[in-house]
Amino acid sequence: MHGRGKQTQITRMSSMDVEAPKQEHASVQEENKYVDPQQSDRITSTGLKVLILLAFQNCTKNLLTRYVMKDAPNFLYSAAVIGSELTKLTLSTLYILLIDKRSISSIGTFLRGDVQNTKLLIIPACVYNMQQTLELVALENIHASIFSVLVQSKLIMTAVFSVIVLRKQLRKAQVISLVLLTVGVVLCNMEDSNVNIDFSKDSSQLKGIIATLGIAVASGFAAVYTEKVIKKKRTRTNLGDTEYSLAYMQVQLAGVSLIVMGAWAILNDYDTIVRYGLWHNFELPAFIAVFNAGVGGLMVAACLKYADSVLKGYATAVSVVLTGILSMVIFDTTLNILYGLGIVNVIAAVFLYNATDLEKKVF
Repeated sequence: MHGRGKQTQITRMSSMDVEAPKQEHASVQEENKYVDPQQSDRITSTGLKVLILLAFQNCTKNLLTRYVMKDAPNFLYSAAVIGSELTKLTLSTLYILLIDKRSISSIGTFLRGDVQNTKLLIIPACVYNMQQTLELVALENIHASIFSVLVQSKLIMTAVFSVIVLRKQLRKAQVISLVLLTVGVVLCNMEDSNVNIDFSKDSSQLKGIIATLGIAVASGFAAVYTEKVIKKKRTRTNLGDTEYSLAYMQVQLAGVSLIVMGAWAILNDYDTIVRYGLWHNFELPAFIAVFNAGVGGLMVAACLKYADSVLKGYATAVSVVLTGILSMVIFDTTLNILYGLGIVNVIAAVFLYNATDLEKKVF
């Protein structure tokens, strides 16, 4: 952190699993009170709350979306994404008004003074909208338990993009983790030593798996784009010394996402929207799932400010296990020993990939 003479940067983007630069503009008192999670070997009470919130959000989002999508409802996917972004925009605006105690005009001031950086968010917004759409497609065609494991392949894609684009070198532990992850994903899609996938032409399961892998590719690209472009090119030239909370960034990103998704909805679903309306066939469970996705995105963005990579690994592990167990209870999903072995591999892979100083502390 730096003093008040430095320019302000924003801490986090959204639930896209991508990071924005940390906020530099903070008081000395806040700097003294803040404890870097990386410096502590134990989970603090705040960290424990973060763990519970992240695990709960990941699990409920997958289960709720699967519940809504399992019967292939006939509503517009673009409407679901727009609803999620509207939720984020509304709640972030309310936070600014009620918690920050600032006016609507302050949002306009922030956006006018940050036009160049808003342009940098267009690509991440497009990628995030695509991810949300693919989640609906995936959870319409595969069980939430399989999705929660398979989507962890985003670690592989992030590693691939990092090596190719950023010329990064992977640690030995990371290479081992990617092998474990690949094995775990394969195991979770097998039954009695036979792959449990119907590769017929109209296989819905294959469609869901391809959609999930598309999410992994998009997530990996977004992470690398953020590191290569946004972190290096973000500037703050017209905002002076005024401090802005994370909610302003959420308004900024949600606004860009709504413009992008709105344009796509007009191009792709214009006739349907004109004839039936944007929310045609949207029932209460769908609205609840959309609202949960929007709230969850804000929750993750806020919570990750206080979470290190190890804590995020714990949250992912708990979420995968909970999703599997609750899928059996709610959807009567049949899980076998191979799925259990796959979960163990995936959880180990997540911890290995995010671990730091592993060789020094363990080997």
